[in-house]
Amino acid sequence: MKRRIRVIVSGRVQGVYFRARTGELAEGLGLSGWVRNLPDGRVEIVGEGDEKLGQLLDWARVGRLAARVDTGDVDWLEPRGRESASLSARRVARYAFF
Repeated sequence: MKRRIRVIVSGRVQGVYFRARTGELAEGLGLSGWVRNLPDGRVEIVGEGDEKLGQLLDWARVGRLAARVDTGDVDWLEPRGRESASLSARRVARYAFF
């Protein structure tokens, strides 16, 4: 069953390759979506797929060794299909995985 997840991660998650590694992991798991840095220092992850979303969520709770995850706000949503068409050029510092 397809599901969609949105996670906002706070802590030391920018400048430590958290975003890039999250995208690589999600791509390797066969998930679709994107991850981006937010202006306030947090990272936003939107992913869609099957039960492997749980593995992505587990990663987001811990992150890389250089990162420090303080909180992760999780929203489980209805799937909408691939995100690529709705991403605008104004979204900077994003890493799309498809």
